[in-house]
Amino acid sequence: MKFFTLLSILALTASVRAETTLTMTGVHNCCGSCAKGITKAGSIGEGVTIDVPDKSTTVTITSKKKGDAMKAAEAIIAAGYYGKIEGGEPSKTASKPAAAAKPEAKMTKATVSGVHLCCKKCETAAANAVKTVPGITKSDIVAKATSFTVEGEFTKTELASALNAAGFAGDIK
Repeated sequence: MKFFTLLSILALTASVRAETTLTMTGVHNCCGSCAKGITKAGSIGEGVTIDVPDKSTTVTITSKKKGDAMKAAEAIIAAGYYGKIEGGEPSKTASKPAAAAKPEAKMTKATVSGVHLCCKKCETAAANAVKTVPGITKSDIVAKATSFTVEGEFTKTELASALNAAGFAGDIK
């Protein structure tokens, strides 16, 4: 009997140790719809818990299976949110490509899709982020849109970095 009790305690200890916790910081989360979107995107399966405190820019992801926490973070990024990931190694899809050795070509127009824009606060935050990019002269960001365009003279990296700094992710073409 003591042997089975000891085995049970060891198994429980091992399962507690196997739990993975990641923290995403700097995530855009201005309202209840943002929080619901983050939670929905990160809820990739059983054993994954997403904690999004009200209007907090920090998201905590806890998973019982190794790797699922990072998959949840990647799903949150794919849903148009962005944050620095702490507590794990990002996969290729979660990390941004390294800057090229030669200077990046300037763009004059880009379409950005997949950015989370559920409300006027999201719109304002994204518009303010875009305004920080030197050379951008025009944008058409509106709440609830699935994409927007920007015009001027800028690099893709500058635009992506500005959106990421504001807690947003998106596809720039």
